[in-house]
Amino acid sequence: MLQTRVEVQEQTMQSIATELHDNVGQLLSLTTLTLNSVNLNDEEKAKKKIENSLSLVNKSIKELRELAKLLHGEQLVESGIGHAIDQEINWLNKAGTYELKTNNQLTDLELTSPDKDLIILRLLQEIINNIIKHAKATHIQIDSYLEKNVLHLNVIENGVGFDTAETKEKKSGMGLNSINKRIEMINGKLALNSAPGKGTSISIEIPYP
Repeated sequence: MLQTRVEVQEQTMQSIATELHDNVGQLLSLTTLTLNSVNLNDEEKAKKKIENSLSLVNKSIKELRELAKLLHGEQLVESGIGHAIDQEINWLNKAGTYELKTNNQLTDLELTSPDKDLIILRLLQEIINNIIKHAKATHIQIDSYLEKNVLHLNVIENGVGFDTAETKEKKSGMGLNSINKRIEMINGKLALNSAPGKGTSISIEIPYP
């Protein structure tokens, strides 16, 4: 479990480094270029460029907040996995992009498993991140509950879907390798169903605690 924790932390730090370089770094570089090109003698164009720069700064702040959320994952799970899942759902809801249907039955769960909880949280974050980046979905359903010492996490979305056989052959795509690896770390099971144009459903079962 200690090795698992270290691997998860390493993956998280790699994700943060990539996001800082690829997203926040590019946004701030673009902001600098835009501000350097401002000509105060042309008031109308200057105003537009300053407005664009403010928009870029706000995007950078949003990206940094998301990175901070990754770093604070351990603090989130201190209050239990149900609370951590609620936080993810609330963030997704605030985005206002998706029609959400949720049934989180873990909020009053008295059992805890800090190491597993952190990995489960990372799994959910990875799944949500994949939906945002690739799925083009409008509706997301998230269900979580405990039954006979097994924690169930189900996520269904109505996005573009994909060919699961083709993805298995490539052994890559949409973070599925990372998801599978994390599930294996805690002896869990994954059932994934998808088809082009028919959305995707992911069902995860994890022995708990």
